[in-house]
Amino acid sequence: MVRNPVPIVPKWHSPAEVAAILGYGLSKVKMKIATGELRSVKDGKYRRILPEWIDEYIQTQIDRQDAA
Repeated sequence: MVRNPVPIVPKWHSPAEVAAILGYGLSKVKMKIATGELRSVKDGKYRRILPEWIDEYIQTQIDRQDAA
C-alpha cells in the first residue's frame, strides 16, 4: 500500500523565504524588519518570521492603500 506523504508546513520562515513569498528582494525584507514594518523574532543568530506576521504586513499595506 502506497501512502501519500503528509506535507510539512513550516511554522516560520527565514527572511529569504519571506522575500520569495512576497516577491521582494532580500534587502527589502531586511529593511522592513529593521524599520519594524515586518515583525520577526531572533532565534540565536537567525531571524524568523511567523506566517501570520506576513499576513499582518500584507493587510497593513492593503489598509494603507485603502486609506490613501
